[in-house]
Amino acid sequence: MPRPLPLLEPVATAAECCPPLAAAPLSATDAAELATRMKALADPARLRALSILLASEGQEACTCDLTGPLGLGQPTVTHHLRKLLQAGLVTAERRGVWTYYRAEPDALRALADVLTTARRGRR
Repeated sequence: MPRPLPLLEPVATAAECCPPLAAAPLSATDAAELATRMKALADPARLRALSILLASEGQEACTCDLTGPLGLGQPTVTHHLRKLLQAGLVTAERRGVWTYYRAEPDALRALADVLTTARRGRR
């Protein structure tokens, strides 16, 4: 019988990455964190997987629910979801033999906030 895969913890500060780009130059640490999240999203399969999660009831889906719509095998879907998990953009929960992934709206909102062009104190 195969061993269950370990679940990775998401990035601890996923919902609080960095100040908006227009507010101040990014520090090297903030730039590295932001790049990790953006790299995770910079793949068509991951964007589609995230879109499916966000459009699903409860903003979650089982790995098995994503293989058909993505046209990818289970190991490949798991790889892509793991990248999103490592970036803190989704969470994972093991239920029996399946892993369910849930979008992290606060992390996505924080990412969008970083990309805003509005400066603090100005509209």
